[in-house]
Amino acid sequence: MILPGVGSFQVAAKKLTLSRKRIEALLEAGIPVLGVCLGMQLFFDRSVEGTGKGLALIGGDVLRLPSSVKVPHMGWNTIRIARENEFVDGVENNSWVYFVHSYYPNPLDNSVKVADTEYGVSFPSIVAKDNLYGTQFHPEKSSKTGTRIIENFISICRRGS
Repeated sequence: MILPGVGSFQVAAKKLTLSRKRIEALLEAGIPVLGVCLGMQLFFDRSVEGTGKGLALIGGDVLRLPSSVKVPHMGWNTIRIARENEFVDGVENNSWVYFVHSYYPNPLDNSVKVADTEYGVSFPSIVAKDNLYGTQFHPEKSSKTGTRIIENFISICRRGS
């Protein structure tokens, strides 16, 4: 399952309340879920972007990028691999990926962080917990690195079936 990444947290969270039980059933069945940008942010408890609760699958909040940088963060930036995970197999440290976002996740437990990025603040750009995988950037727009990450997710899905 893929949660795509375009829109506002508040609107998406409201719509997800209708699907929450289905998503929980998928997770309990061990089916991998990929959240892209906003899709990943929805894994968390809440966002400063507006009212509404996220899926609360990963503890923490979603915060706004600091005013010291241009917002939205749009364009190429690097990811720094923080820990090994099958989701980033074959991805080199400091690989370039494409971002379009104004908010970022702030997990309560840093063990979910697979990679981080610097843009006015250091934030998790890839998270993973159990069968949840998320990117703050858009892998579909991130050339060879993004292709590799998508291939890794497909491999994870195939192993689970």
